[in-house]
Amino acid sequence: MPQSPFRLDGKTVLISGAGGGIGRTLVQIFADAGAKVIGADRTAADLEGLPIAGSVLFDQADAKATRAAISAYLEANGPLDGVVANAGFTRAEHFGHLNDDVWSSEMAINLNGAYALVDPITEAMASANKGSIVFVTSVNALGHYGNPAYSAAKAGLVAYAKGIAVEYGEKNVRANTVAPGSVRTPAWDHRLAADGTLLDNVLPHYPLGRMVSPTEVANAALFLISDAASGVTGVTIPVDAGLTAGNLRFVDEVLRGR
Repeated sequence: MPQSPFRLDGKTVLISGAGGGIGRTLVQIFADAGAKVIGADRTAADLEGLPIAGSVLFDQADAKATRAAISAYLEANGPLDGVVANAGFTRAEHFGHLNDDVWSSEMAINLNGAYALVDPITEAMASANKGSIVFVTSVNALGHYGNPAYSAAKAGLVAYAKGIAVEYGEKNVRANTVAPGSVRTPAWDHRLAADGTLLDNVLPHYPLGRMVSPTEVANAALFLISDAASGVTGVTIPVDAGLTAGNLRFVDEVLRGR
C-alpha cells in the first residue's frame, strides 16, 4: 500500500519556538507523523520532555547568533527536509505601547530573526533540490487586530515566503505560511485570570464561536510541509475559526439586529 502523503517518515524537520504553547504541539504532531524533529529554542530546559531527535539553541532576537547556530547545524548534518519557523513574541498590544525600542525588539525576533533562521536553511535546501518551509504568521499579517509592530513583522514574513516560493521554486523548494487567529495556549491564562468575562467579548468575533487549538495550527503546518501539499507554494492558510472571512459582529448586530 502506498504511504500516505501526509506522513513524514524519513524526513528531518526543524521547529523553532519548540518549547512554546504552539511549538510543543507542533513537535508532537510532526513526531507522530514520522518526522525526525529537531527542536530549536533558547535553552535546553525549554525543550525538556519533547520527542525530539536533536536540538539547536539560540535566541532568535539575536540574528547573528541565530544564523551562526543554524549554519553550524547544517554544516554538521546537511540540509533539512522541512522547517517550521514558529518562534515569535509580542507585548505591544496597540500603538500606545509602542516606541522605537519596542518596535525594534519585536522586529528583531519576529522578522529579522526569522530571516536569519530560514535563509541558510533555504540555501541548503536549494542545493539539495528539495525542501518545504512554513512560517507561523498570524491573522495580524492580514488585517489589523492590534499588536502593530508584531503585525508588520508577520506581514513581512508573508512577503518573504512569497519571495522564496517564486525565486526558489525552480529548486523544488516550497514556502507557505499559516496564519492563526486566537489560539488557546497558556499565553491567555494571565488575561483570563484578570478578567473572567474576557471570552464573552472575544468569541463573538469568530464565526465558529471559539478559539482554535494548537493542534489545529499544527495540522495545517503538517499539511503544508508534507507531500500532500506538493503543488502548494506561496500561499497563506488562515487557521482562525473564520475571523478573516468577514465581520460576524457587523452581521449580527447591524443586519440581524441581535
